[in-house]
Formats: sequence, structure tokens, C-alpha cells
Amino acid sequence: MRSRTVQPIRRQGKKTGRGKNRKSPHNFGDTQPMKPIREEDRPDLSDTQPIYPAGIMAGYREYQRAVDRRRQVIKTPKPAAERRAPRRTKAQRIRDAGAIRRAFGKSVSKGEYFDFDMLCVIIFLMCFGLVMLYSASAYEAQVDVQLQDDMYYFSKQALIGAVGVVVMFLVSRLDYHVYGAYAFEIFVISMILMALVRTPLGVTLNGARRWIGLPGNLTLQPAEVTKIAVILFISYELCRLGKRAVTSEGIMRVLAFGAIAAGGVLFLTDNLSTAIIVMAITCILIFVIHPKTKPFLIIIGAAAAAAAVIIAVLAFVAADSDNFRIQRIISWLNPEATAEDGSFQVLQGLYAIGSGGFFGKGLGNSTQKLGVIPEAQNDMILVVICEELGVFGAIIILILFGLLLYRLMFIAKNAPDLYGSLIATGIFAHIALQVVFNVAVVTGLFPTTGITLPFVSYGGTAILFLMAEMGIALGISRRIKLEGD
Repeated sequence: MRSRTVQPIRRQGKKTGRGKNRKSPHNFGDTQPMKPIREEDRPDLSDTQPIYPAGIMAGYREYQRAVDRRRQVIKTPKPAAERRAPRRTKAQRIRDAGAIRRAFGKSVSKGEYFDFDMLCVIIFLMCFGLVMLYSASAYEAQVDVQLQDDMYYFSKQALIGAVGVVVMFLVSRLDYHVYGAYAFEIFVISMILMALVRTPLGVTLNGARRWIGLPGNLTLQPAEVTKIAVILFISYELCRLGKRAVTSEGIMRVLAFGAIAAGGVLFLTDNLSTAIIVMAITCILIFVIHPKTKPFLIIIGAAAAAAAVIIAVLAFVAADSDNFRIQRIISWLNPEATAEDGSFQVLQGLYAIGSGGFFGKGLGNSTQKLGVIPEAQNDMILVVICEELGVFGAIIILILFGLLLYRLMFIAKNAPDLYGSLIATGIFAHIALQVVFNVAVVTGLFPTTGITLPFVSYGGTAILFLMAEMGIALGISRRIKLEGD
């Protein structure tokens, strides 16, 4: 049976094939009759490969390429675990990520999803936080010699909140892949900003040096920038590593970056609570992509046991230490013994929660905020909520945070790719950790730390970058495709 791919060579003056003188990619023209070769002149080809006419092989290769194109044969790439990601230039990184495609495009087009539920929760939390901030800070602003304006904290927070809303909408219209192209640079910038705290640009407030002075009597807290930087960079690094991210080498690499960021927060800005949150975000992102759960449970159990042993040892050995962190732990273990200094704030907060009852004393009727609880508008603002609105008000605020976390979890689950899912997970971890830590400190479950309540506590840098994070999450939600569109 003749081959359907290679036609027989025609002899001069003969008609072969289907049709007269039919042109074919395998028709190589007429040839002259070949003269017979004597047996003694034939070369010895017993140890060589068969030799075909060049034209026939060229036609066969062309035929194979056509078949491959028709069947769309794609070579299987080398597994990600066996290859190293090449170092890409900035232009390649932006192009590969589709960094500027659809940036600042139409708001919501047909077939795209936008999480309006999450937007409503954010706006409600912002408004509720402003009301409670005014209630908690009006008296202190009046008695402050430098301020003497009961609207000082409220007006400043409202202005920064309005700017934050604008930033949120602008960020939400950006393609979130652009953050992956610049994730490492954002990480480095956050470290540089924290290093500037140790320079003459650093500002000390209430005995802590954690801010950078800005024009217009404004300050910037670099630790808040580091939280976003870690979320964006660790998520990008886990995606870049691929399957190697769950190996020992990949996990150690990611943990090293998280430890560098946490160490910078601790040693450059002297902020232990934020350093713990930064490291916890890194561990949570690793946990999310790892296929196994048991090793993490073992590590958590071992860490809890080690922390209990260390705290017990410190309570006996370092009871007279001058370190304020050790004194906080000792005050937490025995609050009645240090009711006049170390545990004063926590005990007064518990008194306020108890006096509020279930429905509270009424908005604006708190007595503990009248100079008894220091800085009530910051870390202890939940105490004022419980005293004025009761346990019912605290339940409402926790339900709102639960709805926000649910929407973030929904976005993480339905994100169009792994990078978007990890970013949403990192934001979820950040909000959840801050809420849990703040509630635990207020109720005396954790030692006193400087963790604020998101969207409610006073803090310009915190609210601005929180709104930026919400913008990133809303930007990811824009890329979710609706079924049937």
C-alpha cells in the first residue's frame, strides 16, 4: 500500500498520481532515469543509518509540522519542582503579569463581580468607628492643654478616613497583578521606612519611637506599610516558587523573609505586637498552600507549651526585672498585685465592661473614659463601646467584623488565580489577628499590647493603609467572573 504522505517519484514523460501534473508539496519534479550501479561500486552501508533524498525528508518534516499544528501538540514543560524560575527583567515581569491591562478601566462591566456587601460593611464600620471615637475622645481632647478641642480626634480621623475611601476606590480599579511585579521593591521600601525611624526623622510619642515625621505636623507609622508589604511579597514568592513552596527549602526561604520583616518591626520600631502579626501572616499563608495540616498542629502545640514554660520561668526568675515587657507578663499573671501600675488599664477596662451591663449606659455616658482609662480612643476603645452600648454593642461590632471576614474569605475562595487568593487570605489574616488580639487584651486574656481595633481605634496611618488593603480586596473581587456570562 502506497504511503499517503510521500508520493512516488515520477519518471520523465509519465503521468502519475491523481490528476494530470498535479502539484503537491511532495512532488519534487521529474527526474532522469538512474543508471544501474555495479555491485562492486556499491558502498558498504551495513553500519550506517538509511539515507533518504533530502527533498523527501524536507517534505516529511513539513508534513509533521502541519499535523502538530492541527492537533495543537504542546510540549509538556518541565515540572516546576525541577526547574528554577529565571531572573526576569522589570519589563518582562510587568508584561507577563499583565500589569497595566485594564488598569483604571471601566468600573464594573458585564460578567464581572463587585463585592458591594463588603463595601457596605466597610462604610458602616467607618461611620460607627467615627461615632465611638468622638464619644471616647471628646473629654480627653477638651482637657488636653495643647488641643482643647473636643472635635480634634474626630475631625482628623474623618479627614483621613475620607482620603482613605478615595484611595480604596482608586486601588480597587487597579489590576492586582501589578503588585506582584513590584512586590520585592515594596518590601524593600518598607524596610527602609522602618530604618528611618532610627534617624533624626523618627518621632517619639508616649515613650515609643515608632513614627516618621512628615510635613504639616503629620506622622507615618512604617509598621503599617510592612503589613501590606509582607502580604503582597510573601504571596508573590509562594506563587513564584510553585511546587517548591511546600518543600523544606521553599518553606525556609519564605519564613526567612517573614522573619526579616518581623525582625525589622521589632528592632527598628520596637513594636513586638506588630512583629508577631507580621510573622503570623507569613505562617498562615504557608499553611494555606501546604497540603498537610498535622505538622502545623504539632508546631502550634509545641510553641504553646514552650511559651507556657517560658512565662512560668519568667514569673519566678525575672519578677524584679526592669524590662517593661516582662513586667506586662507578670502583671497579666497577677493583676491584683499590680493594680496601681502594671494592670491598672486592664482592670479599669474590666470595670467599665462590667458596669455597662447588656445594653449599656447609653451613648456618651461612659464614666471610665473621663480620665480614668488612659488613651481610651486607641487600644481600649472597645471598653468604651461595652460601657456605653453594653455587651449588645460589642456583639454588633463583632458581627460586623465577622461579615467582613466572611466576604474576604469568599473573595479568597473565588479569586481567579492563586496570587489573588493568597492576597485576600493575607488581608483576612491581618484583620482577624488584630481583632482577636485587641479583644483578648481588653478582656485580660492576653498581656497588654499596642494592638488597635481596625476601623474603630484612632490612628491615621492605620486607617489609611487598612482602606488600601480593602481596595486591594475589592480589586480582586472585580476579577471574579459570574457564571453564565
